[in-house]
Amino acid sequence: MDLIRLSDTIANDLERRILEGVLSAGERLPPERELAKQLGVSRPSLREALQKLASKGLVRTRQGGGTVVTDRLQSGFVDPWRAMLSGNPALQHDLLEFRHMLESQAALLATERATELDIERIGDAFGTLEQAYAQDDMSTCIRADVEFHQAIADASHNALITHLSASLHMLIHDHVEQNLQYLHRHPDKWQNIRDQHRAIWHTIRAGNAQAAADAAREHIVFVQKSMSETALDASRQESAKRRLRGHSGATKAS
Repeated sequence: MDLIRLSDTIANDLERRILEGVLSAGERLPPERELAKQLGVSRPSLREALQKLASKGLVRTRQGGGTVVTDRLQSGFVDPWRAMLSGNPALQHDLLEFRHMLESQAALLATERATELDIERIGDAFGTLEQAYAQDDMSTCIRADVEFHQAIADASHNALITHLSASLHMLIHDHVEQNLQYLHRHPDKWQNIRDQHRAIWHTIRAGNAQAAADAAREHIVFVQKSMSETALDASRQESAKRRLRGHSGATKAS
């Protein structure tokens, strides 16, 4: 096998790992010598393969800084839509409709295709989320919520679902945080979202694909409704602050 053919094979192997989420954005690859040994290839062949991936924007190599997987597959989707969403709030509804389809299908496919390792990862993510709920740890809860849904997306073994899910979580991160904080102030709603995550996990673990899809769909409908309530609540808070500032200014003037 000649050098160019071998470098293509190496590049294709690493690219597949990136597409599958085995190598995630921000992850640093092992040093060149170690990675070449792992792959059973020469360092010149590996170096050429990494250059091919860099030309596609999938990795970034810096002298003395190693090689890091970029977020190209996510940012290429996220960056233009983030700007559009900031200028067109009505697009939030469209985004949630898309998430509605994506997450229910991810749950269905994950139930049908998940390996034992996938199930273990989803279970670990759910356990972390449950612990965060129990300890009332909001920052961990926000992170664990994203990790739970991403673990399900990855278990679908569909590269587009994996990366679109990661992109959506980047895109709506601030809204997810605001929404969870709003739900946390309402114990009944907070319990609802906790029960919904439990239902998704239990149906996936039980191997009931349709029930898992239904549970995910019910969860997103609830999220969609609560995010509307969050926006309304934020609007009322701002209105109250404006009135307070107005009254304060009027008092000083008098």
